[in-house]
Amino acid sequence: METREDGRGIDELRPVTIKRHYIKHAEGSVLIATGDTRVICTASVIDQQPRFMRSQRIKNKGWVTAEYSMLPRSTSERMQREATRGGVSGRTQEIQRLIGRSLRAAVDLYALEERTVWVDCDVIQADGGTRTASITGAFIALWDACQELIKSKRIKNFPITDNIAATSVGLINGQPMLDLCYTEDSTADVDMNIVMTGSGQFIEIQGTAEEKPFSRADYDQMLDLAVGGIQQLVRLQNRMMLENSDEARIGDA
Repeated sequence: METREDGRGIDELRPVTIKRHYIKHAEGSVLIATGDTRVICTASVIDQQPRFMRSQRIKNKGWVTAEYSMLPRSTSERMQREATRGGVSGRTQEIQRLIGRSLRAAVDLYALEERTVWVDCDVIQADGGTRTASITGAFIALWDACQELIKSKRIKNFPITDNIAATSVGLINGQPMLDLCYTEDSTADVDMNIVMTGSGQFIEIQGTAEEKPFSRADYDQMLDLAVGGIQQLVRLQNRMMLENSDEARIGDA
């Protein structure tokens, strides 16, 4: 089997580590490391609906939403904070909407009652796959926040109905590969982001041909790689939740 610059096979994830309860004050928080990408995910509970639901007088229903940001020195050169540039970029808006709708796909919003869970994903080091790492880590943060709601008796029924995890795939020199780092992603002919539930259903498939169109056979191979990678991530999530462990990992990170 063909290997890559870092020694992985084409169907191998980068080493993944999730550290739980990473931020003291948040109801749920993790630090997720996927290779050299690192994201802090926090879930904060607010005991009211978002403004749009209140204005529409929607009753007995909660909401899950997300914000995403990259710290100024998360990349090789310092970037300006978006707050000082006058607003978030189109890329940031697209990613945080992706995170929010991915998480909502596995939440019974009525079980939250009239509450909002804000999930913040802050990239402290970027080496490709920041949005997919954010989704995978944010699920654990959301799980812990919902557990806290149950323990404090603020809700009656646990609202999460399934796991959510995500990974990237790509086509490089005609070869499908799983979980692209930055150097692979920046030279890929095709790059895709896949979000799935733990039960194997698709939430989102984002795919773009950078140089030339790709075939149905290429698509199927990339999708198969993504499914295998996400199944590993779901098993990691489940191990953390079942064992109530503060840290779990895939690979040797």
